Amino acid sequence: MSNLMTATVSQRGASRPVAGSDKDTGQRIRLLSYNIQAGISTGRYRHYITHSWKHVLPHAQRFSNLDRIAHLISDYDVIGLQEVDAGSLRSGYVNLTQYLSEKSGLQFWYDQTNRRIGRLTSHSTGMLSRYQPAEIVEHRLPGRIPGRGVLFVRYGSKRDPLIVLIMHLALGKRARMRQLDYVSEIVNEYRHVVLMGDLNCHSNSPEMDFLINRTMMREPFHGLDTFPSWRPQHNIDHILVTPTLHVDRIKVLNYSLSDHLPIEMEITLPESIRMTG
Repeated sequence: MSNLMTATVSQRGASRPVAGSDKDTGQRIRLLSYNIQAGISTGRYRHYITHSWKHVLPHAQRFSNLDRIAHLISDYDVIGLQEVDAGSLRSGYVNLTQYLSEKSGLQFWYDQTNRRIGRLTSHSTGMLSRYQPAEIVEHRLPGRIPGRGVLFVRYGSKRDPLIVLIMHLALGKRARMRQLDYVSEIVNEYRHVVLMGDLNCHSNSPEMDFLINRTMMREPFHGLDTFPSWRPQHNIDHILVTPTLHVDRIKVLNYSLSDHLPIEMEITLPESIRMTG
């Protein structure tokens, strides 16, 4: 598998360092969450109409965009992807998570297919990792319209693991509340949890208040706008953590190959958790 050089990425706004204890001596890892819109480049609202055919048919630029995304993610340790394709007509029957794994040099990958539309599209959530997960579980999220899920990834021992949850929540508020109620039950079973994804709601929304009040999750910095990528005005992509994980920094990357911008976070793990390849 190829190893690409670290991508040099310009940043929208300054890094957001988060103060913490000098006693944090655990392993440091870099996280990234990115809604990649199946490799479709969107730079204006009108592209949702003029480029709509790209959501169901193959096109050459898709893999050029994916190669650039692979270049970006190669510098991270755990990546959560939303709006991936598991292999359908529009992707030329290529599993895009696997493709990004091969191009980025990140050996461990998994994808959860949540909704298929015949042979045209295969909507998925993807995970890429520098470290080998101990367990991966697919959860189906509740909703009036099926097709949403949460990818549960465990690192380390069952006694004291790191849990990473990757998800893409529904467009409707009522469905999001039901889905976060379901996710809260999972979060509350563990001490060390990272939750990342396109949550389709803002930091100050009732849905986020509900999640934070039901669990020990926290969002270290609010209001990091990721959508739309060409003029970010909405913070709907998030990375949240439990208090046991020390956040060193968080930022949004000005890497507009999708209609969303990626969000990164660097954390220090408790000494009891070691990530290994």
